Amino acid sequence: MQNFRFSGNVIGLFFFSILAFGANANDIWIDVNTVDHTLTVMQGDKTQQVFENIAIGRFGTTWHKITRDDKTPLGDFRIGWINEKSQYYRFFGLDYPDRETARRALEENRIDEETWLTILRATNQERTPPQNTILGGYIGIHGIGRGDPEVHDQFHWTNGCIALTNEQIDVLGKWLKPGVMVKIR
Repeated sequence: MQNFRFSGNVIGLFFFSILAFGANANDIWIDVNTVDHTLTVMQGDKTQQVFENIAIGRFGTTWHKITRDDKTPLGDFRIGWINEKSQYYRFFGLDYPDRETARRALEENRIDEETWLTILRATNQERTPPQNTILGGYIGIHGIGRGDPEVHDQFHWTNGCIALTNEQIDVLGKWLKPGVMVKIR
């Protein structure tokens, strides 16, 4: 009998392939283009709706987000919760920090092993990861609430979230539910 040893990379590729190919072509997902400032609702590879003039973090985007840097994290996330009574009108929270963000942060010594394990346990149990780590939290897609629409039209103003007008959020809300994939690039 032969002994087989699998590396973490092989196992990771296996699970990635299950996720990538297991997705239904009818599944809704969100593509956030931080360069073009658009949010696109996708169904498989077909565009369903495009929202223009979105706002992102006031200091741009990053792969290495930390608390209070006012940058929008790049990566693939999922809608984790919905707050219908947010100060920003409606808030669709993302599962940030996710496993990939935490893995990078651990490798770069930006978080300790205890923080990594806490995030990992939450993601393994499909719970919202801790929102109060050095990596930040409370990242989502939301409206402007009672904010100034002119500020929204002219500036990136969020602390790291994706913002649309309240009217846009009302339309987008019909597509969003917990588990919907959000790709921020």
